[in-house]
Amino acid sequence: MFSGIQINKDDAGQTVEVVQIEESQLPEGNVTVQVECSTMNYKDGLAITGSSPVVRKFPMVPGIDLAGVVCESSHPDWKEGDRVVLNGWGVGEAHWGGLAQKARLNGDWLIPLNSAFTSRQAMAIGTAGYTAALCVDALVNYGITPDQGEILVTGATGGVGSVAVMLLAKAGYTVVAATGKTSEEAYLKSLGASAIVDRATLSEKGKPMQKERWAGVIDSVGSFTLANACAQTKYCGAVAACGLAQGADFPATVMPFILRGVALLGVDSVMAPKARRMAAWDRLAKDLDVSVLESVIAGEVGLADAVAAATDLLEGKIRGRLVVDVNK
Repeated sequence: MFSGIQINKDDAGQTVEVVQIEESQLPEGNVTVQVECSTMNYKDGLAITGSSPVVRKFPMVPGIDLAGVVCESSHPDWKEGDRVVLNGWGVGEAHWGGLAQKARLNGDWLIPLNSAFTSRQAMAIGTAGYTAALCVDALVNYGITPDQGEILVTGATGGVGSVAVMLLAKAGYTVVAATGKTSEEAYLKSLGASAIVDRATLSEKGKPMQKERWAGVIDSVGSFTLANACAQTKYCGAVAACGLAQGADFPATVMPFILRGVALLGVDSVMAPKARRMAAWDRLAKDLDVSVLESVIAGEVGLADAVAAATDLLEGKIRGRLVVDVNK
């Protein structure tokens, strides 16, 4: 028996509680992991609160991230004692996830836990930080260089934004952070932002073409914010889009793309191939200051407190990342 958060749904609605689970109840998979840490992502918050139909089958153990140690494996790449990390692949949505003390998984979904990080640090990074690294890689691989100008990061106090600011600054870029929390200016500058802009300047309907400012953008917000970011991007600049905190709509025109050659780079973290995942984690190991990472962690909770934390996350009460120690 082991502990885990379980989501159930019937005609009366959704219930979420910490329960005791038999190992025989675990879903099919060729690797069993003793989970050490998970984390609370925006998608986990949606799943636990039922605010969005993230969960596709019930009962479900949420948690799209996990880090831990292989305790059983019939997969050729993994053996008992290997330290692994998982991000995405529909885990916590269609397959039982990381907010439990054990998980049974497809070994193809796992990558080695980089030796630069502990399980706790890897989950302080989580899908949010890993997605940030994918976005930075997208801009770098497109050819955006530090000498071309400022990089805008929207949703900068969130998990993706916080890590994106750190990675970009370490790589030599001039970073401008957009946030609605003006009280967080000192925090964002401590991560490496050179300037702050009020998100209100981006979050309302704007002109199809605006004054050129950004060499590149990392956007986790979507909607009008993404549209305005594109409208303000310089000739042949690039925008890496990875989220929809403001909305899934994109109320824009084609003008920035056909008149300025702006590139819109879609970044998906859930199904990204292994090579891209490994490159992102290598960037994190190389460019992420672990001591600064601690300032991004909003806190650490056990399973019992993770359910309430999901609501706090959706209400914007959590800055940065929240680690879940599943053994507490």
